[in-house]
Amino acid sequence: MNEENVQDTMNIILNAGDARTFIMKALDCIGDYDYKQARENLKKANEKLVIAHKLQTDRLRSEADGASLKYSVLFTHAQDTLMTIYSEYNITKHMVTIFEKRDAKKG
Repeated sequence: MNEENVQDTMNIILNAGDARTFIMKALDCIGDYDYKQARENLKKANEKLVIAHKLQTDRLRSEADGASLKYSVLFTHAQDTLMTIYSEYNITKHMVTIFEKRDAKKG
């Protein structure tokens, strides 16, 4: 893997990790009944996930366009990290909605 690919792969991992930090903050906000701040943290997490996803897509597109790329454990790890954190994002986003609905019914 060339230096640019290594850098892009590391940026996938770093941006996904930053997203996870915002997701954890959002979960803390849910526990504090602060759904507005939870959504703000999820917005920041999504911004980081979009960056990571674009880097991944660029790499995959390059290979689909015929570039010869060697298998990389690091890139596989980056993809795994990104997809895991994306799942955490989706679950947390749904949790905000669930708890908001529950609290609205309580009055």
